Amino acid sequence: MHLIIRDVSKTYPNGTRASTDVSFDTPRGRSVRTEPGYIAAHPTSPITLAHACMRRRMRSRLLPALPALLALCVAAPLAAPLAAPLAAQRVQYRSPPGVAYRSQPDTAGAVARARQALAADPTSVDLAIALGTAQAGVRDMRGAVETFTRALAVAPDNALLYRWRGHRHLSLRGFAEAKADFARGLALDSTLYGIWYHLGIVRFAEGDFAGAVDAFRRAQPRAPDAGELAGSTDWLWMALARAGRRAEAKAMLDRKPDSLPVDNAYARRLRLYRGLLSPDSVFAPADTADVQVATLAFGLGTWYLVNGDTARARRWFGRAVQSGGWPGFGFIMSEVELRRTAPRSRRP
Repeated sequence: MHLIIRDVSKTYPNGTRASTDVSFDTPRGRSVRTEPGYIAAHPTSPITLAHACMRRRMRSRLLPALPALLALCVAAPLAAPLAAPLAAQRVQYRSPPGVAYRSQPDTAGAVARARQALAADPTSVDLAIALGTAQAGVRDMRGAVETFTRALAVAPDNALLYRWRGHRHLSLRGFAEAKADFARGLALDSTLYGIWYHLGIVRFAEGDFAGAVDAFRRAQPRAPDAGELAGSTDWLWMALARAGRRAEAKAMLDRKPDSLPVDNAYARRLRLYRGLLSPDSVFAPADTADVQVATLAFGLGTWYLVNGDTARARRWFGRAVQSGGWPGFGFIMSEVELRRTAPRSRRP
């Protein structure tokens, strides 16, 4: 293999300097180049070590072995750019009991395609959001946070980037980081539904139910579609109920703000809250996907909790956590509620 290493750092108008990347030729004669950020993200890869040797203008015993090492990187068809992590399924979240949850492989190629598009236009906020969204789709929440962080270095005043990075911090249980991002985003644009909605969830997790009510009330009229309207209505009901304001919660549902037709887990939970569905009928035989199970189970747990049955509530919160749907808000909040409702002798 003929190795060609080039420093292609780029300095943007705001003074931000992108990480270097590397170009080399494969045995098939194809030139391959990593995207900006590869060097920083993969400090011990053979490509990075070769680049370090070049930058320092020194010889290394590693250099003779580099062609063989690099061959391992390109033995498979190079359909995706080398900016993708070589170890794709990294640990994303480790639960308090020690369960490690990992990202999923990019089998559909959505992440690879989004990377390629962003590499062609690295200052595009829309393409950065598309890549972060694709990464979240394969549960690579840490990768998504990194993508949004790089984009914020280029566009530090973009409220949508704070909305999306805050969302992914929330997925990783980084409540303080999420809250800080949402505050920055709201300072730039106070009209974004996604910021108010997710800020409400952070406040709910913190036990600030009055603050959650305020956030969900601001989100509800800004919901972009029927599914999000059902979601914000559901969370508003839960926040009001947990704040001890059951009469307000009922009055809100009686006004039917979620009148747009939709069939999702939130719509089913709302039927439970309104007394139109029994607890035994919330789950359907088709409800087997992990996040769906967590979402429905958390709603049932909350319903039992606000109706005074903590034992049954904890059983449903436990089912949500056992589902494996760790990125879902039902899973995240069930972890929180299991801690909040634990007997005092068992609390951490």
